[in-house]
Amino acid sequence: MLWYVLVVIIAYLLGAIPFGYLAGRILKGVDIRKHGSRNVGATNVARVVGSPAGIGVFVLDVAKGVLPVALIAPQFAVFAGAGDPQNMKILAGLGAICGHIWTVFLKFRGGKGVATGCGVVLGLAPLAAVIAFGAWVSVVLVTRFVSLGSMTAAVALVVTLLILSEDPFGAGRNLTIFAASIAAIIFWRHRSNIKRLLAGTENKIGRQKSKKSEKASQRES
Repeated sequence: MLWYVLVVIIAYLLGAIPFGYLAGRILKGVDIRKHGSRNVGATNVARVVGSPAGIGVFVLDVAKGVLPVALIAPQFAVFAGAGDPQNMKILAGLGAICGHIWTVFLKFRGGKGVATGCGVVLGLAPLAAVIAFGAWVSVVLVTRFVSLGSMTAAVALVVTLLILSEDPFGAGRNLTIFAASIAAIIFWRHRSNIKRLLAGTENKIGRQKSKKSEKASQRES
C-alpha cells in the first residue's frame, strides 16, 4: 500500500508544476492568472505570452501526464510486487491530473486538466489517446473553439475505450471508470466555457479576445 501512496504523491507533485505560470513569469514577466482567461493552461499562455510559449507549455503539460504513467508507475509496481501495473498507472494518472488542476504551488488553482489528461491517456491507452486527439484537432480546426474541442475529445475518449476494450465493464472497468471520471472533470472545469459557448461570447483561437468575452471570462473564473 505504501508504494501506491508514494506513486500518487510523486505524480501529484509532478503534475502540480505550473509550467503556464512559470512561462508567463519568465518569458513576459506577468502573472498569467491576471490576464486573458486567468487560466494557467497552454491556450491562455498562447494568447498572453505567444504561440511558441503556448505550444511549449502544452508539450510540458502532456509530459507531466506521460511520465508518471509510463515510467514511474511501472517501476513502483515492481517494488510493490504487483503483477499487473495497470491500477498503479491509473492512480498515478489521477494524481498527475489532480496536481495540474489543484496545484499546491498556486493555492490549489491550476489548469483544466486537458493537456495533462492527454498525456495520462497516452501512457494508459495510446490508440484511444490518438483518436481523442484527432477529434480535438478536427473540432478546433472546424470551429476554432479549443474548449469545444477539449470536451469533444473527452467524450471521444470514453466512447473509443468502450469500443476497443474487450471487456470494458469487467476486466477493463477500472480504466472505463477512470476515463468517464476524467471526462466529467473536464466538463466541470469547462462549465464557464459552456456558458460562453451558449451565449456566443466564447473566444476563438487565433482571434483577439473581445472585451465582452474577456469580461465574461474574468467574471466566471
